[in-house]
Amino acid sequence: MQITKFVAPEIIFGDGALSQIGECAARLGATKVFLVSDEGVRNAGWVDKALPYFEQIGLEYFVWTEVTPNPRDYEAENAAKAYKEEGCDAVVGLGGGSPLDLAKAVAILVSNGGCIKDYEGVNKIFNPLPPMVAVASTAGSGSEVSQFSVIVDTFRKSKMTIISKSLIPDIAIIDPELLSTKDAKLTAATGMDVLTHAIEAYVSLASTPMTEVLAINSIKLIAQNLRHSVASQTNKKAKQAMAMASMQAGLAFSNAILGMVHAVTHQLGGLLDMPHGEANAILLPYVMEYNFLSSVDKFADIARAFGVLDSSVSDIRLAKISISLVREMAEDIGIPSKLSEVGIKEEFLEEVSIKATMDANIITNPRDTSAQDILSVLKKAL
Repeated sequence: MQITKFVAPEIIFGDGALSQIGECAARLGATKVFLVSDEGVRNAGWVDKALPYFEQIGLEYFVWTEVTPNPRDYEAENAAKAYKEEGCDAVVGLGGGSPLDLAKAVAILVSNGGCIKDYEGVNKIFNPLPPMVAVASTAGSGSEVSQFSVIVDTFRKSKMTIISKSLIPDIAIIDPELLSTKDAKLTAATGMDVLTHAIEAYVSLASTPMTEVLAINSIKLIAQNLRHSVASQTNKKAKQAMAMASMQAGLAFSNAILGMVHAVTHQLGGLLDMPHGEANAILLPYVMEYNFLSSVDKFADIARAFGVLDSSVSDIRLAKISISLVREMAEDIGIPSKLSEVGIKEEFLEEVSIKATMDANIITNPRDTSAQDILSVLKKAL
């Protein structure tokens, strides 16, 4: 058996877990917290709900919400400057993938210096980071448990993937109650992002028995609960299940990495500012079709996780069914089926394809992939 490594933060999970945010920061030695969130989370009331938990134990704080849906390099650098000016000594992220990824970027810059682009790639962070607590407000990014931070390089108009175990927050807080303020469209897009994480991690060349267990269980939870979560903001059972699915998929992809879907959508987000979850949702079945030859057995497992348990059906047939099931779920929850439906034009596809071959996630895609292969997939998805 090969030697493998698995990394994860301390995890606090459950309704009301947000109440632990102040105690967690204090336990890590914080005296003044730099709280990174965004205006959407603030308008939903979660920032105001979090702040008293710092006050109750005497922690000072500074709130930063200048974060866009695809966080930019200059946003990270501006936030890091504010962190230093305010005399903060710990970072807390509260939100979806954008605030959490920006919080990680701030932690890098205040402890390692330079520009955020200096850290693109794998294991380029050498100095210890300040204490980090991550609180997830979406069942989507998995950033609260992962070793990834994804930031847009505004000069190249491309997303930079930064991977380091230093980026795993010290403590992850997952409170399903925070999902109750998400509308149906955001719930659908982030839920399909979770499914993409789980499927890409499951078939990844770097998957291990530990990541496979987490990924396949995440797929089961999504198959059973995503439609219900989109249908109702008050369905607590579905919200709890999707929060768990997101955490498990996050742990899986943090350790197994991802594949072609994310290699491509990072470029769509950087070049065209396309919402990440929606881009993943549209591309996932097309990339599954491309990866079919390399992943028949695992795609068959995915069909079983969706509930297809007929033992008389061959693995090849099950693998094909798994792609149909993913398409069907996306259609049911209102995800567009084509990139052209969200304004993507053919003129961008060649540049996206070339840039995707340089993304770290393409390395673990289960089927060999060239820029021309990616371009063919994108043309089918257009």
